Amino acid sequence: MDISVTGPKIYFEIPLFGGIKITQTTVSLLAVTVLLIVAAYFLTRNLSKRPGRAQVIVEKLITMLYNLVEDTMGKHNLVFAPYIGTLFLSSIAGTLIGMTQIFRSTTSDLSVTLAWALVTSVMVWYHTIKNFGFKAWLKGFTEPIVVMTPMNIVSEIAQPISMAFRHFGNVAGGSVLTALIYGALAALTSFLFSWLPEAVAAAIPPIFQVGIPAFLSIYFDLFSGFVQALVFSLLTMVYIAGACPPPAERREESK
Repeated sequence: MDISVTGPKIYFEIPLFGGIKITQTTVSLLAVTVLLIVAAYFLTRNLSKRPGRAQVIVEKLITMLYNLVEDTMGKHNLVFAPYIGTLFLSSIAGTLIGMTQIFRSTTSDLSVTLAWALVTSVMVWYHTIKNFGFKAWLKGFTEPIVVMTPMNIVSEIAQPISMAFRHFGNVAGGSVLTALIYGALAALTSFLFSWLPEAVAAAIPPIFQVGIPAFLSIYFDLFSGFVQALVFSLLTMVYIAGACPPPAERREESK
């Protein structure tokens, strides 16, 4: 059984800033971006007061997104709905694109999920300072007691890392597990028919690979990919909501 699990393949390198590597992940990210832009264009053009089926579905999904953001973050934070929707769609599309066998799943690359997590963390820090002030942000590291300052700093650094590794680990782990089972089923086919003449055994297809890998792909790529995208988006909403409480609470905490 010959199984190889490697990182994204490097297609070429741009000789700028010490070398910019264009990998499978880079191409997949570009494909996902183009796909989402094209889908947004065709789904939102020719909008009418008497919507067709496609417009009704899109409006329903957008309403669900805004309701979720309002319930999780509060009505005053609805401005973040487009960002949350973009994160969710990028995650789902990035995972599903790996099922094409042409592109590599973007969420199976740690650099992608870490970039998303860092953007979220920077937004949290920015809005915390904006809403409560720089002194209040620094003071937060010393609460509830000064001795906890090192632990609070470590926790702040660990937040984006844990978000990134959770999403990446589940998707990448599913891909590795699927590859291992796929190879094991091929080896099982060869073992069970090894008593036949070599020419006959070679002509027998890997019958045990039918069905099971497809089921695993549906679970890891569809179900697990959807769950991880939802969890990542929910964590993002919770963290940003903590930095952007209602105006009345901001005034109280700033006193």
